[in-house]
Amino acid sequence: MFKSFMKEFKEFALKGNVMDMAIGVIIGGAFGGIVGALTTDFINPLINSIGGAEIAGTIKLPWVDYSALDAESALALKLNYGDFLTQIINFLILALVLFLLLKGMNKLMNLGKKKEEEPAAEPEPSDEVKLLTEIKDLLKEKA
Repeated sequence: MFKSFMKEFKEFALKGNVMDMAIGVIIGGAFGGIVGALTTDFINPLINSIGGAEIAGTIKLPWVDYSALDAESALALKLNYGDFLTQIINFLILALVLFLLLKGMNKLMNLGKKKEEEPAAEPEPSDEVKLLTEIKDLLKEKA
């Protein structure tokens, strides 16, 4: 029983689709790092320079006494809305790029299918065939 389970699992794990998905996850992780760097190093400074607001801001909780805490503890007890906004921007950029990529791939896939699926136009019958068809119809009418 265990051997058949392992054989079935091996067949599943080594299928092309699973391997393609694994490669996609790895590339997606690397692409996520690129998008993160783009957001942190380019988009956030642009937002900061235009709006004058710091995107990496925090909100102090009113019920916490920050004077008795060191810097690390104080930061842990603040709401870091800047990090959250950065992650939202990262997600939107990543979703947009994936949408455009999939849209382009679907267009390429459909481009090849349209040529295959379109049936060839029926050729126009020759004059002889048209004449024979007329004769056949006339003979049917007389009979």
